[in-house]
Amino acid sequence: MPTQITQIEDTERGKMILRVEGEMMREDAVLLERIALDMREQMGMNLTLDFADLDFMDSESAPVLKRLEREHGFEFEGMEFFLQNVINETEKRKS
Repeated sequence: MPTQITQIEDTERGKMILRVEGEMMREDAVLLERIALDMREQMGMNLTLDFADLDFMDSESAPVLKRLEREHGFEFEGMEFFLQNVINETEKRKS
């Protein structure tokens, strides 16, 4: 299943959310990074990235996502514990 990115306004929490579904390859992660940075600049507010419906992520996507979190300050939600560990381990190997 290709990557699908949906913009959701969470008025209760006062957040804009980008929900990511399907499979994420490195090219998809780079595209997500570009979209998120552009949206934040245009809207003047930070975004939350929701990965609850992500089915697969290749190992080359992890450093891009980690950069979004670490360098750009994006908040992640919906990541399962093992998925977060995969990202952290991949980041350690790339450093």
